[in-house]
Amino acid sequence: MKKITIAVIGAGCRGMYAYTPYLLENPNVGEVIAIAEPIKEKRELFKTMYNISNKNTFDTWEDLLSKEKIADALIIANNDGSHFEPAKLALEKGYHVLLEKPMSNNLDKIIKLGELAKKYNNQIFMVCHVLRYTPFFNKLKEIIDSKELGELVSIQHNENIGYWHFAHSYTRGNWRNSNETSPLILSKSCHDLDILLWLTGSKCKYISSFGNLTHMREDNFKEDMAYQCVNCLNEKECPYSSIKIYLEDDKIVRSLNAVHHNPTKENLQKAIIDGPYGRCVYKCDNNVVDHMVSILEFENKVTATFNLSAFTENCTRTIKLMFTHGEIGGNHIKNIIDIHKFSDDFHTVIHPIVNKSGHGGGDYALIKDFISLVASNNKEMTTSATQSIESHIMAFAAEYSRLNYKVVNVDNFYQDAKNNKKISR
Repeated sequence: MKKITIAVIGAGCRGMYAYTPYLLENPNVGEVIAIAEPIKEKRELFKTMYNISNKNTFDTWEDLLSKEKIADALIIANNDGSHFEPAKLALEKGYHVLLEKPMSNNLDKIIKLGELAKKYNNQIFMVCHVLRYTPFFNKLKEIIDSKELGELVSIQHNENIGYWHFAHSYTRGNWRNSNETSPLILSKSCHDLDILLWLTGSKCKYISSFGNLTHMREDNFKEDMAYQCVNCLNEKECPYSSIKIYLEDDKIVRSLNAVHHNPTKENLQKAIIDGPYGRCVYKCDNNVVDHMVSILEFENKVTATFNLSAFTENCTRTIKLMFTHGEIGGNHIKNIIDIHKFSDDFHTVIHPIVNKSGHGGGDYALIKDFISLVASNNKEMTTSATQSIESHIMAFAAEYSRLNYKVVNVDNFYQDAKNNKKISR
């Protein structure tokens, strides 16, 4: 296979640390040759890390895409609301595209991206639904398709966000306010809706959802609290303390780069004194739900419940699959699959092999596959943009259901959106 070249838009956690490190470890298959990033410190760090030339270092994606095509492929990993325009222009210029999820935070633009995927079907256009690439979910899919436990009947799937992760990303962080970014079920959980589609092997027919922002809101701010954790008398008792999360807890190491591009202890201490990541969780401008449950029925009559919650210790996904002749329980991060066939008296426990971390091995496997597809010009994509719009439509339908207390016919919802009827945000 030929060695490919890649340009990157966005030097955040995903653009700099999730996908491109694969190319540092495997320089024979490809090279990162360009970066577009508006924050100077991140741009310079990325430039140094990947040895980017000055001529291929850009302040904005507009600057990068104003040039003639300079690479084989483009990774788009900037803010959710800025995905559509660079993806559209990149496809028009002939780039192969790897787009971070969600595809967009705008329903109309998601539909248009699906149409562009069909129009430019001679190019690789993939979305980063990395769960399809994990050994854990691949093993579940293998068991389902084998029929060794009979027919799949129902799924219970849980997105355990983790109290500390929710405080970081969805209360203090970039995805805290749906008016500026996305509803939580889109920004965090289009992954999960996509994996339900994949496991069931069927389209979702109906969805109904309920949820609220219950705890991390101003109503729960007390008189002896402070706007910044460093000044709060209750800080030592508060599990959401920025001091605990960023200076004392090792759970969130990978996300520290969001707090400061050079996350030394000294820099983090300065950042939480008056920065956004040092704010009291009860005094932020957040509005996304902290718990939500969705009930789904698929066209093949499989039913599912999907429960997302901020109030869990661990950041993981747990799942239970119920079949006509058995059941499976699983924990994604612990990498445990417990299989019980009703005709047997024992359980079989499997630990799928994960060679690389990052979404249980999914990040590494996805970028490896993307590069291979681009190099070989193979169009058999596991997470094509054409497929991915389904989970995004489901997310918007779920949010519409939550806000309006309605059972939503997903296909009708999609058709209404295509016909420009006002149904979403």
